[in-house]
Amino acid sequence: MSSRPSRRRQLGFAILGSGAAISLFAVGFILIAVPSIYDALRWKIEETDAALRDILHPHADTLPTPIADAGSATAQAPTGAVISTYEESAATPTPASAATSLPTAIVPSFQFVEPPPRALLAGEKFAYQTANNCGPATLAMLMTFYGWKGTQADVAAFLKPNDKDKNVRWDELVYYVKTEAGWLDATFRVGGTVDIVKRFIANGYPVIAEKGLIVKSGWVGHYVLITGYDDQTQTWLVQDVTRGPDQYIPYTALDKDWQQFNRLFILVYPAGDKAKIMALLGPDADEGQNRQRAFEIAQAETKSDPNNAFAWFNLGSNLNYFERYTEAAAAFDKARTLGLPWRMLFYQFGPYRAYFNIGRFQDVVDLADAALGARPELEESFFWRGWAKYSLGDYTGAVEDFRAALQVNPNFGDAKTALATIGSSP
Repeated sequence: MSSRPSRRRQLGFAILGSGAAISLFAVGFILIAVPSIYDALRWKIEETDAALRDILHPHADTLPTPIADAGSATAQAPTGAVISTYEESAATPTPASAATSLPTAIVPSFQFVEPPPRALLAGEKFAYQTANNCGPATLAMLMTFYGWKGTQADVAAFLKPNDKDKNVRWDELVYYVKTEAGWLDATFRVGGTVDIVKRFIANGYPVIAEKGLIVKSGWVGHYVLITGYDDQTQTWLVQDVTRGPDQYIPYTALDKDWQQFNRLFILVYPAGDKAKIMALLGPDADEGQNRQRAFEIAQAETKSDPNNAFAWFNLGSNLNYFERYTEAAAAFDKARTLGLPWRMLFYQFGPYRAYFNIGRFQDVVDLADAALGARPELEESFFWRGWAKYSLGDYTGAVEDFRAALQVNPNFGDAKTALATIGSSP
């Protein structure tokens, strides 16, 4: 007797197989067609991938501390070695000493609303972020306040084609508005205060703040949109693409988290309102004067709270702006010694710049190794490690890192420029 199944059974198996295939196709179609299900699945995949990577590549809870003799390095980077166009400044900085008083910007005078005890803005279109999309989601939401019709997907497609890219820098968000958002313009400043933000809210301009956030996996960087305030309750009204719309956050709580990013804030506005924005900024309209004030705030906070690693980090960032790299490196060393979150270099890159510019190339490599060992989708770490390797004589390693940066973000212009500078192609 033959053990082969009968024609009827074969037909039944074929029907079952086809049915299973159709069912799988239907499930896949539903997951893709229903955005909320698809996004939730992507988040779970991302979280699982991160958890597995942490198991396979364990890391400390803080950044590595500086090597004992880091301050004794004598090697110097070439003259004019500031080789990135992002981070500390959107324009060429004007060096200044701590004691220098910079001139007040001259701007037209306008009649503005004095901030009342309470003000709320409405009109933005809220949407939760998709995976690794906090920056594009927050920026898209702010632009809808002015009638922009796009979505976070439009912003992300331009700024981070690779959805595993962990961060979109503030300068990238500003660049998107300036080049892709039609009638809108944008700028940023650091050293934000309650009074500055209230002034903009009261006069009709929502404000993006970059801050720290604690999630299940630890500390991360985060953007929120501030759309209101209430002096009686001492709270901000915040649109948070991770936690939800209309979140109320105490002034003091936001400031604690905001300090972790030098109290950086982003303003988006109709291009015709630029003069008004500058007038509202007052003395901070001058970027150098704004940075000087932020420097003084950070310096004061290192004295009032000397064990605050973020205050020291901010001091280093502001010193970088004035190209005072030796002092900046010392401030970053202090911050690292006190202990910084292990994800710090996912979002802020001041230590790379300071160490590179005083010839501490191996420190740049070591820090980038630590960051990339935890997460390999960090174009800025590849970029700075590439320049450090090049300065140490490793041409092949530099080319590999610059190309790796472009694999993470094909639009990363600094990596393209680096390859061209050292005579290689992307």
